[in-house]
Amino acid sequence: MPFFKLDEMKKELITPKYSPAEGPTIRGEKIEVGRFFYPAGGEGKLHSHPNEQIQIILKGKTLVHIGDEEKICGPGEAVLIPANTPHWGKILEDMEVINCKDVVSGWSVKNAQWEKKE
Repeated sequence: MPFFKLDEMKKELITPKYSPAEGPTIRGEKIEVGRFFYPAGGEGKLHSHPNEQIQIILKGKTLVHIGDEEKICGPGEAVLIPANTPHWGKILEDMEVINCKDVVSGWSVKNAQWEKKE
């Protein structure tokens, strides 16, 4: 199906072990895009993944730490997280973002596996 209505799609927790984000995600062969909602006070735990990631902030504010850089970001701003770069965030106000990642086998939004398997 090539057409989607985000408001009618199932909203689910994206990666509950790492983030309080929830929302619908559309996954193609090479890219996945989601509209995620983060509650104020939530945190995205420090992690990295082989996916390059871009988030565009539609509303709210967050403190974002990417590699050695840190910034408070709000509506109209975007962040680029290079592949394999440690990052985390603290949600300062209820936030809505468009999240984009390239698809890497075993590392999608829904199938994240950020710990080393023993």
